[in-house]
Amino acid sequence: MPPSPNVLEINSLQPLPLLHEATLSHLRNRHNLVAFSGGGDSTALFFLLIEHNIPFDIAHVNYQTRDQSDAEEAYASKLAREHHKQLFTLKCQLDQSNFEHQARKERYAFFGKIIQEYSYETLLTAHHLNDSLEWFLMQFTRGAGIVEMLGMQEIEERESYKLIRPLLHISKKTLQSYLEEHKITYFNDASNDALHHLRNQFRHTYATPLIEAYEAGIAKSFAYLQEDKKRFLPHQPKRIHDLFIIPKELDDLINIRQIDKILKMLGLLPSKAQRDEILRTKTCVIGGKIVVCFTEEKIFIAPYSTVTMDKKFKELCRNERIPSKIRPYLYVSSIDPSALR
Repeated sequence: MPPSPNVLEINSLQPLPLLHEATLSHLRNRHNLVAFSGGGDSTALFFLLIEHNIPFDIAHVNYQTRDQSDAEEAYASKLAREHHKQLFTLKCQLDQSNFEHQARKERYAFFGKIIQEYSYETLLTAHHLNDSLEWFLMQFTRGAGIVEMLGMQEIEERESYKLIRPLLHISKKTLQSYLEEHKITYFNDASNDALHHLRNQFRHTYATPLIEAYEAGIAKSFAYLQEDKKRFLPHQPKRIHDLFIIPKELDDLINIRQIDKILKMLGLLPSKAQRDEILRTKTCVIGGKIVVCFTEEKIFIAPYSTVTMDKKFKELCRNERIPSKIRPYLYVSSIDPSALR
């Protein structure tokens, strides 16, 4: 691997027009945290942010699954030291069954803890155009709609921070060219080539050849589709802890798309039968975990709870016309019912 450039070399480079100005405007003068693995994508993001004078710190998770895991952590430490960034690290070992799901859960719990403790405003990840296409193709083959197929957005609101993916419109090939041109060190994760993972099959068999042949057109199509998605789902949900409230539309297709998106944020992937049940009953508990309730004007979504509430709290909920199955979550979360107006 080529050596990493020193601070003076990086600072002397002219910023490349890779990052959207609209995205950069969200990052200037903000307290930003970057998810850094040491792979090519996050390393490219690291140096692009430096070129654009974006302030940030980094968080690194060492799963201790490969021989180079400790070397990647050492590289994160080296870059943080050279470029005066604060580094947060986590070492963990996970069961190999359903590893990707567990790793993602552990990773985002770690990031969330840092964000809360140190008051970061944004979390930046290095997802790129190839990732968008891989996800799109996988969902397309499963019979998904536009909302499900466009799973990733460049700027996404979370409960207490913004999740920003500045590279989402850039191909992996472009990022690798950038790294090679500036002789920047990065690590290759051999597990990304393992074809027993379904996503890797889609990557190597379909997504990568398509991107290499039609990169400009695919990037433009995703930009158009994201604009169409905004028109299709015009309302951002109101969120308090894990309670979501959205306006009820006349079109149930729009309602179920909004509900589906929120259920996924809460860690539940609803089946078609569960979606049908939601629209048929208008009030139901999905998987014994999440309750969905329609009113005349709103849709409430929250974790399901059955605690006993005091009479005063029940009366407040009745006055605010909060569905009965939603009230226990408000009670255990100490949410004032009047805050939902």
